[in-house]
Amino acid sequence: MIDQITVFLENSEGRLAALCRTLADADISMSALTIADTTDYGVVRIICDKPEKAIEVLNGADYRAVATKVSAIQVPNRPGGLAELLETLDSIKLNIEYGYCFSVNGETAVDVLKIRGAAQAADAAKVIEEAGFKLLSQEDLA
Repeated sequence: MIDQITVFLENSEGRLAALCRTLADADISMSALTIADTTDYGVVRIICDKPEKAIEVLNGADYRAVATKVSAIQVPNRPGGLAELLETLDSIKLNIEYGYCFSVNGETAVDVLKIRGAAQAADAAKVIEEAGFKLLSQEDLA
């Protein structure tokens, strides 16, 4: 499991740029960023190299940031790579709250999944590894 930073961000001009500048000025490098929006605010999810520092810096700059445990799984960066992982997880009836992917290089991608429930996450870890996928740590992504 890795720490993902979740930030509740006012949906107004310049807010995302300011958030990214805040992290950059603190020497925090992002590997991934995704945004889900509503009319009034966005939910920004970030994978970065220093999640504890990111939380401290963002909250100190008046953002609402929290850490969330998620699974980061290495998948082949080819057609069907993600489908194979999801079929593996579907075989144990896993409840996935949300997910997103990002490419690491030409051959490797990472699927980030928020799995509902600690017991399900533990079951998923075993099945993922038995199927030949690699669960990544925070250090793997830094």
